[in-house]
Amino acid sequence: MSEKTKLVRPRYQQIAVDLAERIVENRYQIGEKIHARSTLASTYNASPETTRKAINVLVDLGIMEVRHGSGAFVASKEKAKDFLLQYQDVQSIQETKAEIMESVKKQQEELNHFSQLLDQLVSQTKRIHKMNPLLPFELALTEEAAHLNQSISELNIWQATGATVIAISHDQELLVSPGPYAKFSAGILSTLLGTSIRCNE
Repeated sequence: MSEKTKLVRPRYQQIAVDLAERIVENRYQIGEKIHARSTLASTYNASPETTRKAINVLVDLGIMEVRHGSGAFVASKEKAKDFLLQYQDVQSIQETKAEIMESVKKQQEELNHFSQLLDQLVSQTKRIHKMNPLLPFELALTEEAAHLNQSISELNIWQATGATVIAISHDQELLVSPGPYAKFSAGILSTLLGTSIRCNE
């Protein structure tokens, strides 16, 4: 996992997990007393309060037990194993969730950037056509386009838009200077020349 999505656990949880690992590895024996204030605080360079929280977690899970007036003792190796397995599963889920959220964030940022570039392209294209009326532009026709299967003369393109159709391409065939009877159909890419880009209407 990347550094951006790395999850930082509370210190007492880290200590609780490490203690459970030591119990599973037999570095702490069943019935052995754990000295929270002295040994653990020194071992983990943590405050006594933090180490007590770690032990309380293990006590709640039955991994350790508190004997009144005596302290905390190791109670169950099996429960320590179960705790570690559950902890690893939860950690994996949370890390995966964090990675998904980061991926969604990146995709949103990329989408926003793409939208900005598209707006910029449209703005620049409109400005160029306004400044240079002799610059050709292309218009792709889809099934949703209006006036399909009508000819150039029927549509009165020049009168309606101020543009002239200088080429039509379809299925890799290019027709230059199409006549007035050339018809428009879905899938056609028209190249036009003129002072207006109102053909989208």
